[in-house]
Amino acid sequence: MTQAPATRRRSDRRHDREIIALALPAFGSLVAEPLFVMVDSAVIGHLGTSQLAGLGVAAGLLTTAVAVFVFLAYATTAAVARRVGAGDLPAAIRQGMDGIWLALLLGAGVVAAVLPTAPWLVEAFGASATAAPHATTYLRISALGIPAMLVVLAATGVLRGLQDTKTPLYVALGGFSANAALNVALVYGAGLGIAGSAWGTVIAQCAMAAAYLAVVIRGARRHGASLRPDAAGIRACAQAGVPLLVRTLSLRAVLMIATAIAARLGDAEVAAHQIVLTLWSLLAFTLDAIAIAGQAIIGRFLGAGDRDGAQAACRRMIQWGIASGLVLGVLVALARPVLIPLFTSDPAVQGPLLTTLLVVAVTQPISGIVFILDGVLMGAGDGPYLAWAMVLTLALFAPAALAVPAFGGGLVALWWAMALMMTVRMATLWLRTRSGRWIVIGASR
Repeated sequence: MTQAPATRRRSDRRHDREIIALALPAFGSLVAEPLFVMVDSAVIGHLGTSQLAGLGVAAGLLTTAVAVFVFLAYATTAAVARRVGAGDLPAAIRQGMDGIWLALLLGAGVVAAVLPTAPWLVEAFGASATAAPHATTYLRISALGIPAMLVVLAATGVLRGLQDTKTPLYVALGGFSANAALNVALVYGAGLGIAGSAWGTVIAQCAMAAAYLAVVIRGARRHGASLRPDAAGIRACAQAGVPLLVRTLSLRAVLMIATAIAARLGDAEVAAHQIVLTLWSLLAFTLDAIAIAGQAIIGRFLGAGDRDGAQAACRRMIQWGIASGLVLGVLVALARPVLIPLFTSDPAVQGPLLTTLLVVAVTQPISGIVFILDGVLMGAGDGPYLAWAMVLTLALFAPAALAVPAFGGGLVALWWAMALMMTVRMATLWLRTRSGRWIVIGASR
């Protein structure tokens, strides 16, 4: 039955308040994460060029390793939110603990793999002879913090599923502050150089994981949830995460292909591409914050058996995505003359940037829809469809991107291929949302 206009307005206002309450803290915690690498770069940059180059290689490897396991946050958010909606908080926290135990197991496996292979990984990543020793040192030490980083991902998913995005913000800000202080103290005060920066980051990450665990354990004790590892629960978490892992790897492949194609276009083009990609990622944080709110809200409605509430929330979040995309697009288009000089003074780089950023601006409303629908389907636990849709997107994007240099196209053409990629994602996600097949009610999917 169609809602009366007054009823719909009240419903929209209620959804707006909830989206804002969840999205704003989520945005803060998302922005805090890349600041870790920025602090390390600022501190190490004063040690020398080879040290900074080594950090760049090691940080790239670490970021990729952690990004692969982002499903720990996404899958846990959806599963916990469903049980919150069903009114079973002990089961919600128990589900979260399964995700945390899985994170510890995966983290231990990554450490065991990285420590002996660090020199080979650094070499394979293209580190120079002068940068390689610094990259290996940083990578080996920082790898010890990977289990803590994965626990942070899983625990963040637990709290998001519990409709709490403020605690992750506080923990992220505390971790950032501790990382900055420890870096300065250990690199310069203790004279440990790049090793001191790595140890500072590991200590900050372990402190963040400890803070999250304290919150989750307190909640488990309050509601009588078991903290012991449960093999069946851990296995279920891993199975739920596999489709999201496929989705993430496909998306990473898209970005790697785009960077590889840009490198073939020339030094100026790849430099401009890196700047555009950085700004594109920053814009994505804004849209992803709304998507995170969507994961938590949709999961809760479906867990409560409220099909209409889930559909109404989805509709309102799509409106938020379109509006946010339009605002961001206008801002990027207008700010181009100001933004570009902040990144480069080279005319050869500025030229491609001016037009390419306009492509990014025009496609922001599409990005808004994509991020929102991605969050909605993640909240619904619709991982297999997301995996299939992203693999299809990769299959269509790859030949389009490879055709750019083959037909003499430049950076603008490459980013139109990126726009095609986002359009395909939007189409596949929109079709799924319209079909209603993502709506599966109950405490579990």
